[in-house]
Amino acid sequence: MFSINHNFAKLQGSYLFSEIARRVAAYKTQNPDKDIIPMGIGDVTRPLAHEVISSLIKSAEEMGKAETFRGYGPEQGYDFLRNKIAEADYKARGISVAPDEVFVSDGSKCDTGNIQEILGADCIVAVTDPVYPVYVDTNVMAGRAGDFDEKEKRYTNLVYLQTTAENGFEPPLPSGRVDVVYLCSPNNPTGTALTRAQLKKWVDWANKNGSLILFDGAYERFITQKEIPHSIYEIEGAKACAIEFRSFSKTAGFTGTRCAYTVVPKDLMGADPQGGKVSLNALWLRRHTTKFNGVSYFVQRAAESVYSPEGSRQVSRAIGYYLNNAKIILDGLENAGIRAWGGVNSPYVWLKTPGDMTSWEFFGLLLDRAGVVGTPGSGFGRAGEGYFRLTAFGTAENTRKAMLRVLDLKL
Repeated sequence: MFSINHNFAKLQGSYLFSEIARRVAAYKTQNPDKDIIPMGIGDVTRPLAHEVISSLIKSAEEMGKAETFRGYGPEQGYDFLRNKIAEADYKARGISVAPDEVFVSDGSKCDTGNIQEILGADCIVAVTDPVYPVYVDTNVMAGRAGDFDEKEKRYTNLVYLQTTAENGFEPPLPSGRVDVVYLCSPNNPTGTALTRAQLKKWVDWANKNGSLILFDGAYERFITQKEIPHSIYEIEGAKACAIEFRSFSKTAGFTGTRCAYTVVPKDLMGADPQGGKVSLNALWLRRHTTKFNGVSYFVQRAAESVYSPEGSRQVSRAIGYYLNNAKIILDGLENAGIRAWGGVNSPYVWLKTPGDMTSWEFFGLLLDRAGVVGTPGSGFGRAGEGYFRLTAFGTAENTRKAMLRVLDLKL
């Protein structure tokens, strides 16, 4: 009989958000009349901007005419979008990124996992703890994470960089060898963000040690504070050590439309088995063109419209709406006497569970007594135990209602 990829058997339990959905569904079955307010999954709720819809309609009409119909497009993305990204997201901030360093895809979640295919199987990988689960699970699937230690509740070959209130949620530099590190700023799940000075430490460390930073900037558009860089390439030397992932999912509400991009600088080099230098840009181009047929023409035109003056204004209004929700959450938690972080440069608020409650105990309490669904911090890693994540992606009405319910709990 054929064999399977045995690394899948090492995955621990079900995917976090699937488990939340299962528990909520079971609760609803037992309490069908209970009003439930979802604040757990980071999915957007505001509709697509009018500019985006107009672009989708216009490009669909083009596809209905023989003279403007398009078949296969370039796998790495159409020039009209890659040029716009290089100009608006980088050159406008004084950063030199060439269009052929930009690779358009259908999601950063895919890219942060797929990028591993161009890395050596023996690479030692570091992740922050708590961490976005996809970084860990995809390394497990690839066989790069070792076995799961039941006592430690961690994978043996991964390096965990603990980020808690005690160290200001700043991941410490590794003390031993690390070849690849995942950094997410603004961070999911903690909602905190790295300053220029903090990020410079990482860039200097990576260049000194010949390591690679996989920088997830999916929430860049939510940044409000000047000391927080919008791109790792704002830091000198980053193009020699970092790959950056960006997404239109949270920026422009494309969670159901699907469009993202990854920047792989041509200055970025890895080593072959003989110690020779190899371009990661060339490797990713080869992988991308071999295994991906590109994002649809409609969606790329829609993404392009986000950069138009009116499109940018409309997108900014939606982001402002979510940030206002985050402020409602922060104010509500403060009034309830609950310590919290994030919500200023991010749509996520990270809170300390009251008393000695575990993350899942607090989940059950909120669901049963307040009808509010959040995300247990322990689902993001061992260091997330005793914390809890709430998202600002709901409606303003539900956000206010949820905070009143939390206040009524008198925790």
